Amino acid sequence: MTTETKKYPAGMHPVLPPPSGSVGPVRWMRDNLFSSISNTVLTLLGLYLVYIIVPPFIQWAFIDSVVVGAESRKECLAIMGEDRGACWSFVYRRWGQFVYGFYPVEERWRVNVAFILAAFTIAIVLVEKLRNDKRILIGAILLPVACFFLITGSSLFGLVSVPTNKMGGILLTLIVGLSGIFVSLPISIMLALSRISKLPIFSIFATIFIEFIRGVPLITLLFIASTLLSYFLPPGSNFDLLLRVLIMVTLFSAAYIAEVIRGGLAAIPTGQYEAADALGLSYWQSMRLIILPQALKISIPGIVGSFIGLFKDTTLVVIIGLLDPLGIGMAAISTTEWAGLSTELYVFIGLFFFIFCFSMSRYSLHLEKKLHTGH
Repeated sequence: MTTETKKYPAGMHPVLPPPSGSVGPVRWMRDNLFSSISNTVLTLLGLYLVYIIVPPFIQWAFIDSVVVGAESRKECLAIMGEDRGACWSFVYRRWGQFVYGFYPVEERWRVNVAFILAAFTIAIVLVEKLRNDKRILIGAILLPVACFFLITGSSLFGLVSVPTNKMGGILLTLIVGLSGIFVSLPISIMLALSRISKLPIFSIFATIFIEFIRGVPLITLLFIASTLLSYFLPPGSNFDLLLRVLIMVTLFSAAYIAEVIRGGLAAIPTGQYEAADALGLSYWQSMRLIILPQALKISIPGIVGSFIGLFKDTTLVVIIGLLDPLGIGMAAISTTEWAGLSTELYVFIGLFFFIFCFSMSRYSLHLEKKLHTGH
């Protein structure tokens, strides 16, 4: 025992700071970036790539770019002179179409309100404190219904009806992506439970459905929704194209997520099922309270990965004539005013999808750390 330690009674020694150099950014860099010769070489190579890529991109995208003041690519080039930066003017001029598609200008306030309500819904679903309040949770279930009536219109509320073929851009992407994500999850849970069910009628149906959907590309299902399905409908019937797309996208996502959840269910030890039986729980009680929470926790990375893939696959709707942000942009750069601005278009669209997909990925990591039990 040292002289310093003898000054304090047992259990009363103050907490001392860690030794110098054992924590902090310098220690982190030494452990993660320069821990070996190979890591040091890779770190220096990465820094060199950042040096040769990032400064020119910043110069092109921000310093030498033109945002306002130009109504065509030719005017952009005239403003930039010898500097050749990005011409963001076409995004600025077409911003209304990028966000709302061809939604009537005088009715766009409804879309803005729907965006706000959707943001509240997502916040309630993701934030545990809000989710635990039953009244708020019921509100989260009703908000998407309000968004539906706001966007499509309803005579009951004095809102002018807007046909779905007027919807496009970011509005269309969010409708298809968020609807597919929220609706496919409960369907996928039921499919996963049906596939492992001991009742043949459920397991056979779920197996056939999942294997068929997983064996067919999404673009084929969208073509079926847009063209072939009309041949099987009664003459004179009008089945909305966007609704058909939503159904196909939801079923496609549900089939893939069902297999992810089935893998999570297979990873649950049999002792958990036996413990549920020993407690006298019914099948649905054991699934709701014991089995499914553990399976869903295991399946979080795969589920979120499927959600991210689904959100990016919404760009495929352009093949069947629905104009998402990519379709709006391609239509814009095909005109004589903005021809040749494909780089700016793809950077803008890529940034839009990166923000949403990266946010989902980070929330997935947060959820994994929060639910981690050390096993």
